[in-house]
Amino acid sequence: MDDHIITATAPGFRAFAAVTTKLAEEARRRHQCYPVAAAALGRTMTAALLMAATFKTAETITIKIAGQGPLGEIVADATADGTVRGYVHQPLIDLPLKDGKLDVGGAVGEGAIYVTRFTGLKQPFTGSAPLVSGEIAEDVTNYLLVSEQTPSSVGLGVLVSPELHVLAAGGFLIQALPDAADDAIGLLEKNLAVLAPVSQMAADGAAEMITQVFRGMPVTFYEKKPLAFQCQCSVEKITKVLISLGAAELTEMIEEGQAEVVCHFCNEKYQFSRPKLQEILQDIQSKKPQGT
Repeated sequence: MDDHIITATAPGFRAFAAVTTKLAEEARRRHQCYPVAAAALGRTMTAALLMAATFKTAETITIKIAGQGPLGEIVADATADGTVRGYVHQPLIDLPLKDGKLDVGGAVGEGAIYVTRFTGLKQPFTGSAPLVSGEIAEDVTNYLLVSEQTPSSVGLGVLVSPELHVLAAGGFLIQALPDAADDAIGLLEKNLAVLAPVSQMAADGAAEMITQVFRGMPVTFYEKKPLAFQCQCSVEKITKVLISLGAAELTEMIEEGQAEVVCHFCNEKYQFSRPKLQEILQDIQSKKPQGT
């Protein structure tokens, strides 16, 4: 099943659900994550995609989980178009299972969640909230209530095999509308209490996930979009980074014979030979104002 996200409504609610198995595995492969890191990163990227899907314009979002646990920071960038990238600061962390499950909360630890929205028209807006569990879903739910005053329910799941492959990943985001009736809220809460694990439901697709969440309610489905792990790095952008370092640092790289730049979001490696570095340096010097 290809990764996808779907939008739906039920009386008093709007919902978004996503299957993110392939993109979570792509991130795990690129960063060589151990299971607990793969689960934490997959959940964070899925959450970013779900939140980006709520935008009415072509905004982008960055979620940063700044925990004090052994994983360090977890960062995910997502677009309303359905692309995401992300990384975890310490991908090789391994912890014992807790109650038979990956101890994501223990690996994340205490800290804060930061969410930045980029509209392209105004200054980015950043909100924050304390981490309540480190399990990501509860932290995003709390952030939406505390920082954005949006009553929500978020479910996230990533299943990692003993061979270190992501077998299933996905999530849902439910938001209550102002006209949500008390009996509808009560039914939703009952459904959420008996839901199967999110990673298990993801195997049946995003629409089925929403159907299970709203069991007993009429559901209207809308747009279904593909999702993918996609980084914005390129040779051109990395070259601009090298230019920003200045002539002195480039000269040192030339003396060493080459340079390798690694994108921390996707772990792609960019090699720059001595001739290429000399070309970049000459370009800087040619644009340097005379007399300086």
